[in-house]
Amino acid sequence: MADESAIQSIVTPVRMEYTFTPGAASQRFLLGLAAGKLMGQRCPECRKVYVPPRGACPRCGVATRDEVEVADRGTVTTFCIVRVPSENIDLELPYTAAQILLDGADIPFFALIQECPWDQVRMGMRVEAVWRPEAEWGPTFENIRHFRPTGEPDVPFERFQQHL
Repeated sequence: MADESAIQSIVTPVRMEYTFTPGAASQRFLLGLAAGKLMGQRCPECRKVYVPPRGACPRCGVATRDEVEVADRGTVTTFCIVRVPSENIDLELPYTAAQILLDGADIPFFALIQECPWDQVRMGMRVEAVWRPEAEWGPTFENIRHFRPTGEPDVPFERFQQHL
């Protein structure tokens, strides 16, 4: 029988350092952001546009090479209200994070919704990117501060339900 006073756990600090080296598709996406553009790639078989691009279509398994610029406006497909603080995120709680389907894209991506009370965010809401001043742009997604409502009418659920 094991000794009841045996060590049951150890708390050990762990640190992992890594360098992200983007592939060609990610590199073109990041360089597009540095120029104030949102770039995706279209699958040559199913014709879906992926933003950010992955270099291959996850549905068809073929390389995506056709570059497509998409709008910096889109539709909230799903969202969550964040109420848990994090030492790495300097935002007033609660705040809203959402999946946004950009106009011209076929897959939503994750971004912040601001300039709108958290309890007014809804599926189908039209939003637009709020960009940092151009002098601050670099090859980073941080060029977009957040998304805000456009004031346009909501998109009916049937028009984006397949993107959930």
